[in-house]
Amino acid sequence: MRTDVIVGVDIGGTSIGAGCIVNKEIVKTHSLPTGAERTAEEILETLYEVIEKVMLPETKAIGVGVPGLINAGKGEIVKISNIPAWNGLGLVEKLSSRFNIPVYIENDANCFALGEKHFGKGQKFDNMVAVALGTGVGGGIIVNNKLHSGLFGGAGEVGHMPYKDSIFEAYCGSGFFNKINNITGKELFDKAMEGDENALALFNEFGHHIGKLVTTIMYILAPDAIIFGGSISKSFPLFKEGIQEEVAEFPFDVMKDIITIEQSELDDIAILGAAGLYYNA
Repeated sequence: MRTDVIVGVDIGGTSIGAGCIVNKEIVKTHSLPTGAERTAEEILETLYEVIEKVMLPETKAIGVGVPGLINAGKGEIVKISNIPAWNGLGLVEKLSSRFNIPVYIENDANCFALGEKHFGKGQKFDNMVAVALGTGVGGGIIVNNKLHSGLFGGAGEVGHMPYKDSIFEAYCGSGFFNKINNITGKELFDKAMEGDENALALFNEFGHHIGKLVTTIMYILAPDAIIFGGSISKSFPLFKEGIQEEVAEFPFDVMKDIITIEQSELDDIAILGAAGLYYNA
């Protein structure tokens, strides 16, 4: 039986986490604070330590998800706002030299899509889009079973498309709750779960905004599935109907009757998604 042992790494401005995945199951995890104000080398030492804590001798590759623009061909981080010392860093070369195994890096939203494709609900779809709903709204695109990352890993940034008086992110992320409606998503969720009609109506309105995003994606990519992740996706049952009402207005019946729209059920999606880079290579 083939044994795949992959290390997936999730780099964030607050913490660096890693997990060892054996035959698509996480068997060990570890994380440390990033200390993003430190020098590039100091942060690298933390990264090395996190990886070493989870790595097994038979590890085949390391995949790294980065919250920024990357040049996957050169293995470089082009722009990472949360860790400015790493702008322009040749991360693949650093890790390859240290661990002497193949290393892959990609934008973290693209890693989310790969996580769904190789470990989650996206496994049965050739063409899919994964959308992360949180403070920001990012996404990743799978075309013919492969990641389409585009220039500098920037494909799938659907939240930045123009919408109403702003961009989709303003209405499909946490800003819809705390900026437009002056309430946190958690507070609104709690009220909705108690049956508060105003809260339920707001979630339905939110679903309509998400639905507009869904139909826009359908026009451009016509995917088999759109899968939502991120912190807000945990409220999916509360805004699912609003999405469905928008999709019902989509003009191509054969597409809207077939497309699958679901929420992710994966834990540790960032680590799994980074490991998915190995299967995408």
